[in-house]
Amino acid sequence: MNDLLRIAIVAAVIIFLLGIRIVRPTRRALVERLGKYHHFANPGFNWIIPVIDRLYLVNITEQMVDAEPQEIITNDNLNALVDAQIYFKIKDDAENVRNSQYNVNNVTYQIVNLARTTLRNIIGTMTLKSANSERGRINEELLKVLMKETHNWGIEIVRAELKQIDPPKDVQETMNKIVKAENEKIAAVDFATAAETAADGQKRAAIKQAEGVRQANILEAEGQAEAIRLVNEAANTYFVGNAQLLKRLETMETALKDNTKVVVPANSEIVNVIGDMAGVLPLDKGRI
Repeated sequence: MNDLLRIAIVAAVIIFLLGIRIVRPTRRALVERLGKYHHFANPGFNWIIPVIDRLYLVNITEQMVDAEPQEIITNDNLNALVDAQIYFKIKDDAENVRNSQYNVNNVTYQIVNLARTTLRNIIGTMTLKSANSERGRINEELLKVLMKETHNWGIEIVRAELKQIDPPKDVQETMNKIVKAENEKIAAVDFATAAETAADGQKRAAIKQAEGVRQANILEAEGQAEAIRLVNEAANTYFVGNAQLLKRLETMETALKDNTKVVVPANSEIVNVIGDMAGVLPLDKGRI
């Protein structure tokens, strides 16, 4: 009797140990009994009946699948090589975990094929140029379709991103040449604009300088005119009737101030000026 009890205890311990299952926080589990869904297993310690029960682990972390490169004919009849990446995760509640296992066969495989088909439908209506310039819109439309079609799969589509849209090699070379020519054109326009700006600056500087010289000449002429006016007024005040003679004398003085020796003919202008200022006439040669 004791032997049978010990055997039973040992068997019970072995069965208990064989039924222990530990579920990590990044997983959820489904327990099936005799091929039918029995219950949902949360992270931590779980026990199942060996042989009768089976526990299936489900990853609930965010995952990425590659839609794999494929050639898509665009609306302008070009074969573009297109690839995309889809990020998704299985929702962690019991219902969605069950749906991810029982409503769809191989979630990642289904997502890849659905994404490839959706990309063909979207990019097939666009030109290659618009497809390259409107990647954001393509991503949004792809995400919207995936979320709609997978709503009962128990998963959440986090985001969808185009990985590449490559045109045929000959088209790519032509596009590179066009881009290079556009860049050279822009550089030439910028250089011409800079040269024109510099020329305008020099022109404005020359105009300013000419205006400065003109203004200086005007001011100098006005100063001389004012000086002449003042001299004339003084001469008329103090030397009535002799203003013109005074100006002639000043002119002769200015012309001769830097000479140390001057020979003056008897009938020269300076003698006449001095004589006029003195109130006498120059002597006649015959009288000397």
